[in-house]
Amino acid sequence: MTRALHPELVKRIVITEKGVSRIEAMGASKLISNVRNGGGMKTPLDRQQKDVAILDRFENAAIVKIIASDWIDYLQLARFNNRWVIVNVLWEMKPKKP
Repeated sequence: MTRALHPELVKRIVITEKGVSRIEAMGASKLISNVRNGGGMKTPLDRQQKDVAILDRFENAAIVKIIASDWIDYLQLARFNNRWVIVNVLWEMKPKKP
């Protein structure tokens, strides 16, 4: 995860409660910490989903969509020092199934 993220990455989600929206954010260090602590590892195999689609790419910029079991990420990537890194993420939780 550390190699995949630019150190200044910000991952954001819009949370709307009672008709009022706010943005919650986490930086690269928090995302790396979550992964190191096993985040995402407890999803049962039958629920795991890891679909990746490159939506657009031009020169040193790309937009990628990730569909996971419980959320969807829209990634902004940049070629930085000759390697692709994730710079920003906007994400949404999937609706809970009854």
